[in-house]
Amino acid sequence: MFYGAMKLSVGGALKLTFRPWVEGLENVPAEGPAILASNHLSFSDSFFLPAMLDRKVTFIAKQEYFTTPGVKGRLTAAFFKGVGQVPVDRSGSRGAGEAAIKAGIEVIKRGELFGIYPEGTRSPDGRLYRGKPGGLARVALATGAPVLPVAMIDTEKIQPPARSCPS
Repeated sequence: MFYGAMKLSVGGALKLTFRPWVEGLENVPAEGPAILASNHLSFSDSFFLPAMLDRKVTFIAKQEYFTTPGVKGRLTAAFFKGVGQVPVDRSGSRGAGEAAIKAGIEVIKRGELFGIYPEGTRSPDGRLYRGKPGGLARVALATGAPVLPVAMIDTEKIQPPARSCPS
């Protein structure tokens, strides 16, 4: 329910304010699982992509979003839980990769859309970086879900990596 409310309010505001556009929307299945593999330029990417789709997208998110102490940390955790994102502990590269793969497989098994940033983190300078090896391919091979490439363009101009709010 919280996801739907956020999609209407934040997603609607993003659409009105920034006028994003999509090519290839017909490739996203109306139902059933799929993997959305996107570059990652801005924190806002995880808002723009779901705003443009009719279906819920579940992303993996760094565990720090769920465990940061204090009022801001609790609010952040409540938000990420409310929109159904999956925490992944990134400490220790092998364990983090395995946790992300397991989380992706579970999302796909539920017949949902799984959003993943193969680079593993936001690009610091807007360039496309090499993806982390194996995670995306392992989820796709384990589930048979189609992989849909997604290109986010200019979102780093809307919310640069160092900014906490869109400009």
